[in-house]
Amino acid sequence: MKLFPFVDRVGAQPAPAASARCLALGAALVGFALLTGCSSTSESWQHEHIYSATTTPMIEKADFGKTPEGESVEIYTLSNRNGLRAKVMTYGAILTELHVPDRTGQNADVVLGFDNLDAYLKGHPFFGAATGRYANRIANARFTLNETVYKLAANNGPNTLHGGVKGIDKKVWKAREVSTSAGPAIEMTYVSPDGEEGFPGTLSIKITYTLNHKDELRIDYEATTDKDTVVNLTNHSYFNLGGEGEPSVLSHVLKLNSDRYTPFDETSIPIGEVAKVQGTLFDFTLPVAIGARWNEIKTNPVGYDNNFVVSQVHANEMTLCAEVVEPKSGRKMTIFTTEPGVQFYTGNFLDGSLKGKSGRPYVKNSGLCLETQHFPDSPNKPQFPTTVLRPGQVFRSATVHRFGVQ
Repeated sequence: MKLFPFVDRVGAQPAPAASARCLALGAALVGFALLTGCSSTSESWQHEHIYSATTTPMIEKADFGKTPEGESVEIYTLSNRNGLRAKVMTYGAILTELHVPDRTGQNADVVLGFDNLDAYLKGHPFFGAATGRYANRIANARFTLNETVYKLAANNGPNTLHGGVKGIDKKVWKAREVSTSAGPAIEMTYVSPDGEEGFPGTLSIKITYTLNHKDELRIDYEATTDKDTVVNLTNHSYFNLGGEGEPSVLSHVLKLNSDRYTPFDETSIPIGEVAKVQGTLFDFTLPVAIGARWNEIKTNPVGYDNNFVVSQVHANEMTLCAEVVEPKSGRKMTIFTTEPGVQFYTGNFLDGSLKGKSGRPYVKNSGLCLETQHFPDSPNKPQFPTTVLRPGQVFRSATVHRFGVQ
């Protein structure tokens, strides 16, 4: 029995005609406007801080070094009309910086990361990275599709995590500017060959970062395949709305549009059930400080690393996912997504051994992740929304991070 009877092929759709694409986009924009029309605080901030588009370049490109294989890496700076700024590099399609204002108008970088390529090459816990071909975990590093067992690279105990040993976060992507009147945008593309990390099919991936003039960072994902496969793509940014380098996110106040979650086993693999959050440590249906129930958490290490079911009315529609507020600065991030799930992670394995852009160590709980996604281990859980992608279909997903103050 399927737990999600309304889901047929979430995120995988036949390639539409141009007119259908326009109609779908129009409907999505109308729905999105209805969802977002009540953010008067954010809108008033925008009107007070808008300046001419000619004040600063919308996109700047710079060299960011080379990989050990000699591949050149570039970094792009996107700036909107209101002074928000994001940096994305071609290695791993990684979001390296994101500068947003507090309630006094003071900008701060709110994502964890490094200011040089070498630090990323030495290894990191997916700071700002595009993750796939299958984000999150697949149990025992294997799955069965069309009666064929596919063995994957195990890189998280017995399981596959975020695409394997060398997932898309460790590849150099091609980039091109695709800006519109909405704001500066960079399109990243990578072709994952058949069999990479054990996954079937040649997977062509496109990720577009747009920093629009409504103070939103939008990430759009597309993928096609030449053979039946599974796909799950996300961005693994660690946020600290107090500013990168601040020691803790436990005072951040979180609200999730989710009344259910997927319980998991000792290796963080879902057991296949969907449970209600009511009366549990996972109830964020009302705003609550992340650290409010910290002493009740029994995991080792202590913290959250859980998949929540987004309360969607219809599959694939842009839906409110999460709201996060940092009380001291007043910065607020509101997330919308077309994905059915979101992984809430509190940086439980950060141990202070890595120093970030500010020169300060990244200690436990100094960043939080809200990774929009299909559920972990869906290829082995037929009751979960499917992640199967077939030739002729187009995987599409979008996530919007809206910034403001309160």
